[in-house]
Amino acid sequence: MAVNIVLISTYELGRQPFGLASPAAWLRKRGHRVVALDLARQSLDESAIGAAGLIAIYLPMHTATRLAAQLIPQLRKQNPRAHLCCYGLYAPMNVDYLRMLGVSTILGGEFEEGLAHLAERLAAGGETIALPAESLISMARLQFEVPDRSGMPAMEKYAHLIVPGDGHRIVGSTEASRGCKHLCRHCPIVPVYKGVFRIVSRDVVLEDVRRQVAAGAQHITFGDPDFFNGVRHAMELAEVFHREFPVVTYDVTIKIEHLLKFEKHLPALRDTGCLFVISAVESVDDTVLGFLEKGHTREDFLRVAKTFRDLGMTLHPTFVPFTPWTTEDGYLDLLRVIEQQGVIENVAPIQLGIRLLIPAGSRMLELEEVRRLVGPFDPQSLAYPWKNADPRMDALSETVQEIAATAERQKESRAATFERIWMAAHAAAGLSAPKISPPTRSQAGVPFLSEPWYCCAEPTRDQLVSIGAQKPLAKNAVASADGFV
Repeated sequence: MAVNIVLISTYELGRQPFGLASPAAWLRKRGHRVVALDLARQSLDESAIGAAGLIAIYLPMHTATRLAAQLIPQLRKQNPRAHLCCYGLYAPMNVDYLRMLGVSTILGGEFEEGLAHLAERLAAGGETIALPAESLISMARLQFEVPDRSGMPAMEKYAHLIVPGDGHRIVGSTEASRGCKHLCRHCPIVPVYKGVFRIVSRDVVLEDVRRQVAAGAQHITFGDPDFFNGVRHAMELAEVFHREFPVVTYDVTIKIEHLLKFEKHLPALRDTGCLFVISAVESVDDTVLGFLEKGHTREDFLRVAKTFRDLGMTLHPTFVPFTPWTTEDGYLDLLRVIEQQGVIENVAPIQLGIRLLIPAGSRMLELEEVRRLVGPFDPQSLAYPWKNADPRMDALSETVQEIAATAERQKESRAATFERIWMAAHAAAGLSAPKISPPTRSQAGVPFLSEPWYCCAEPTRDQLVSIGAQKPLAKNAVASADGFV
């Protein structure tokens, strides 16, 4: 017996959600009727919701979970008979809260098989019992299906690649691996995967890319938490990718630690069409990096930045500038490093206003110092609140976020926005701001994605939007990050 299933995504970094396309393939292959709804790009289909026997919501990150929490009561009202499931990285991290909202099944880790089994139980008419906590997360080695993107909004509706002086390109996305073998304290992958990562077979990845290129994709984003977790798999895939799609470019995300360890592979990335590499530097303060257990130092970042310049490659560093340990001098130092390294155009302005997010299960809570400074867990924000010992730092974070949000609305250049942040930070410290060196021609031509969120982050006031409507949802949302790498 087939089940009517609705898969829902509320937010996934401006990409066509892999977390809908992959389980859709599994479920349709087993004869179920699947409607995939990406509410970041389309309205809620009330008729599909009303007919569903299973409604499953994909929660890959904090923002998606916050939005889903507001959606679930509406879904229950529209179809009280449907079985509600939440799956993805943030589902098991927020199990108690989701249960309170009426979610019956929680699936984390490698979720496709769990969704398929759940649909089978519903099809058989059996009572579906909420899974016990120890069964929430699966690390099974799955034989992945080629993602089924049929019925989803067209790629043209998603984030696109901006190439200064050369317009924009349609962007597709896929994943060559999931999970991560590293244990960075602030990363949300760690409480779920605990150092495990899983490979998606090359044939599946290439067929997914093949179909997206046929549909018009000119650039592919590899959404792996770290493309070099399985470096042999990654480099073999890059070579085959380039041979089959020589004019299609791509981008990847790689840790600073891996960019150093596997530096010999960087020329091959460049030569196979990798336009840029995203890397979560997080901080240039070695003390903060130690708290985060990032596995790299300030000097490591500077070395990688030089290597990229020497190779003619583009590095997009991302940051979590505001932590409990951030000082005025430390923030100004970060801005100086960005300016001196010539990467102003490489950094999305919102990255300069992001605060450390401490969600449920975070390894940050292993530190006694962190446990002392955080407040009680806030179920509404799904995080442990904290304040800097210097209230001027919290105020500066809000100022920088507002500058970045205004610049995004007005389509202001990154250089102009950085200068405004530079002036504001110096003014907050009671200092006169030095003149910023103008970018060179090569620095001004940096390609980037139109979606400003490169990592898993809470939205700003302007970006936390209600389901299916472009209007502010909360007045006091702040930008926080729980970066992938």
